Amino acid sequence: MDKELVFRQAVPHEAPLIMQIIRQAQARMHAAGSRQWQDGYPAPGHISADIGRGRGYVLCRPDTKECHAIIAYGAVVFDGEPAYEALEGKWLTDGPYVLVHRIAVADGERGKGVAAEFLRHVEEMARERGIGAFRIDTNHDNHPMLRLLERTGFTPCGKVVYRSGERLAFEKEI
Repeated sequence: MDKELVFRQAVPHEAPLIMQIIRQAQARMHAAGSRQWQDGYPAPGHISADIGRGRGYVLCRPDTKECHAIIAYGAVVFDGEPAYEALEGKWLTDGPYVLVHRIAVADGERGKGVAAEFLRHVEEMARERGIGAFRIDTNHDNHPMLRLLERTGFTPCGKVVYRSGERLAFEKEI
């Protein structure tokens, strides 16, 4: 993975670019037959709320103008997910955890380890805060994400339910 990549909080003016990456991911999921993210979620309001709460993070590639080209986005949450309290299954740990929602990689960056690098940075942030668990969920038919979770050491723990349906839940001790 490129050592030059920068992991940082997103800023409000980046929301339109982040939405382009989200729309690319929605189109890829649709083309692959996945039902995840096909109901208008995530919408611009979700991204703006993430950024406003300090949860929106980007992975960027430096460009020649000292700006950064955003290549991935995700919401990094340290204060829990209510749906995770009703897990159908069993989590590996009982303590505090970090979780990621809405992770997406730009079309031209897929297959280069970008999502794994994003998750690695989240793990590092969690460790710095003394948090030893990383949770995440995805749709049963989101095969690229399922492969990523397997490759990066996540363990299947059960299912969680959102208004949009059931998701497979995973955890990794860090």
